[in-house]
Amino acid sequence: MIRLFVALDLPQPLRARLALLAGGVPGARWISAENYHLTLRFIGEIPGYRAEEADLALSALHAPGFSLTLAGVGTFEKAGRPAALWVGVERNPALDHLQAKVETALQRVGFAAERRRFMPHVSLARLDNPPGEKLAAFLQSHNLFRAPPVPIAHFTLFSSRLGKEQAVYTAEADYALG
Repeated sequence: MIRLFVALDLPQPLRARLALLAGGVPGARWISAENYHLTLRFIGEIPGYRAEEADLALSALHAPGFSLTLAGVGTFEKAGRPAALWVGVERNPALDHLQAKVETALQRVGFAAERRRFMPHVSLARLDNPPGEKLAAFLQSHNLFRAPPVPIAHFTLFSSRLGKEQAVYTAEADYALG
């Protein structure tokens, strides 16, 4: 069995810029810069032959490259409590188009449809009951965060191995855009 997801791998200068945001929120487990990515589709744990099917479906995709701009910060909640801290993505029709093509390609080879609506973001931290005032101060001080646009020329199929401290992501295949 292998745990897979499809994502945009972020260039190192952007990762370094995002890493500067880490800190100041007690109860936050900050994600390391090498793990920053923008998930297009979580596939989950599947047998090896299904991974080959996913790879073949993704390698047949044709979509143009585009520029990506990260802007703003926010949180996801679980059961009414903040659970994750993220950096947002400016609306981008080319990104939405790519994500829809990835979803369609995977469904065509028998993967179940994604139930959640696509909400492009880059996760910065997992939250474990952070003090509300500290979280609010972080969000307020970084709500105008904006990174310069970066060119996106490929997307990646990653495997994920869960570890004690954090997951280890390995790029299994890259697919060119353009």
